[in-house]
Amino acid sequence: VSIGNCWAFQGQQGQVVIRLPARVHLTAITLQHNVDEASPLGMVISAPRDVSAYLLSLCLVLQGLQENGGEEILLANFTYDVAGTSIQTFPLKAPFPTAFHLIKLAVTSNWENPEYTCIYRVRVHGQMA
Repeated sequence: VSIGNCWAFQGQQGQVVIRLPARVHLTAITLQHNVDEASPLGMVISAPRDVSAYLLSLCLVLQGLQENGGEEILLANFTYDVAGTSIQTFPLKAPFPTAFHLIKLAVTSNWENPEYTCIYRVRVHGQMA
């Protein structure tokens, strides 16, 4: 979580699929970015702003992700607040009855950095199935 050691992607939009080590009934998602004081420019415009989280009904195969029904279930839409703390947790409204291995985070905007967006840490909270 040191400055510059982040998952960075070009532009203001991007997505990542995370394979969890076990099937999980999700209850919350935590995002982390650096704080203003730690940033060399004194601002965090590369932080994600609007984020959507999805559960995926996909199976993992050796060649990559192969569609198995192709269903995406929207878990939540949330906004990372750069005026808040560097670590922000977004509780989900209710645990889902089905446990999943895969979650997709889709960043749809950042705090006005046209070149790149950075995420320092993602945490997924829940109960293992």
